[in-house]
Amino acid sequence: MNIYCKYTLNQIWIAVTTTLALMDKLEETDLRKRPSSNKHSIGELLEHIAIICEADALISDGITQEEMQQYYSMNSYKNLSEIKATLIQNYQILEAKFMAFTEAELHEKITSFWGVTYTRYEWLVEIVAHIYHHRGQLHSMLVHCYKKDLKVPLFE
Repeated sequence: MNIYCKYTLNQIWIAVTTTLALMDKLEETDLRKRPSSNKHSIGELLEHIAIICEADALISDGITQEEMQQYYSMNSYKNLSEIKATLIQNYQILEAKFMAFTEAELHEKITSFWGVTYTRYEWLVEIVAHIYHHRGQLHSMLVHCYKKDLKVPLFE
C-alpha cells in the first residue's frame, strides 16, 4: 500500500462526499437547469462529475480517444440516485486500482491520447484537481445562478 495514494484518495473522497451533500440539496427538476444556454446543465455537469474517477483512471492507463468516446457514450444517468450511485462506485473503482499499484507502477509514465505525459501518480493528482474544479463549478452555479443556500462545507 502506498501511503501517498491513500492520502490523495482521501482528498478525492472528501470531494466526492461534499458533492453528494450538494446533491442532497437538489430536486430532480434542478438537473435540467442550464445557467447559460451554451453550457452544460446541472444534470450534465453532475453526470460528468460522477464519471471523473473512472474516466480519468482509464486515461491514466493510456486509453485511446476512440475508446474514451465509446466510454462516454455508454454512460448516461437520468436522476440523482443514479448519479450518486455512479459517483460512489467510480470512486471505489479508482481507489481499488490505485491502491493495488506498486511503487514502480506509480512511477510509470503514461501518455494521454492528447499527448500529455504524467506518471500514474501524477494522473491521480490530476484527478484531485479535476473533481474539485467541477465541484466548485457546481457550487457556484447553485449559489450564484439559482440562489440556493447550500450550507455544505466544502473542506474539512
